[in-house]
Amino acid sequence: MRNLTDVGFIKDIINRYGFSFSKSLGQNFLINPSVCPRIAELGNANENFGIIEIGTGFGVLTAELAKRSKKVVAIEIDPRLVPVLDETLAEYHNVRIINKDVLKVDLHRIIREEFAGLSVAVCANLPYNLTSPIIMYLLEQRLPVKSITVMVQKEAGQRLCANLGTREVGAVSVAINYFAKARMLFNVSRGSFMPKPNVDSCVIRLDLREKTPEGVLNEAFFFKTVRGAFSQRRKTLANSVSSAFGIPKEMVAEIILDAGFNANIRPEQMKMEDFIRFSNGLYKTNICM
Repeated sequence: MRNLTDVGFIKDIINRYGFSFSKSLGQNFLINPSVCPRIAELGNANENFGIIEIGTGFGVLTAELAKRSKKVVAIEIDPRLVPVLDETLAEYHNVRIINKDVLKVDLHRIIREEFAGLSVAVCANLPYNLTSPIIMYLLEQRLPVKSITVMVQKEAGQRLCANLGTREVGAVSVAINYFAKARMLFNVSRGSFMPKPNVDSCVIRLDLREKTPEGVLNEAFFFKTVRGAFSQRRKTLANSVSSAFGIPKEMVAEIILDAGFNANIRPEQMKMEDFIRFSNGLYKTNICM
């Protein structure tokens, strides 16, 4: 069994396959041997689970997932890595590599065809520039998965896991909380990667809710309202929504008061039920339709 985190082996792979790291794909591969086993263990990789992995690198996390889970379907966008993975994962017969962009893959079909009779979880070391789009794509698909465990930039992880009603909250925090319960698992230093990024990372886990919050009149409009609310950081709800929707501030302020809030409330002060009540009030007026 080769040590896939050994720098010497990685350099050998790079030389033999003529591989170079792609900045546009956010390729920073793990060389810290303690990280991937922890992700696998905390990410529901066990004999009762099938795992969807997003982004394989040279297969370091893939191998740890394969050791523990029933089956792994790894989705990797970079075609240059396919022959590398044929070598590094040769001993694991429960791994299937799909060479596609995860944002263009029918994940419902994969789950039906590959994981019959199994619970399903997602594990990934996500590129920093695609963290939120990929996570939101997974959540909005309403996949039948138990959890999503991902490594992200530390600052992004803090925002994704922020408790509503605190200063760290952004639109993505509300969206995450709508679909899942998020928590930080552990931090990962920048020296754990090759090449070394300029920031530290962390691993977070999202446990999917069986039911999303009740009472939302129009889900698409709800998320549009949340994005509008945070479109101008540290501004009042009235100012941000007025600017985002192009409607008079006075009209927004009236809706805020009708919803039972202080006219000067800021989005980071609001809880989920507050966003739902305000969004519903805005939706009923038809002024933003």
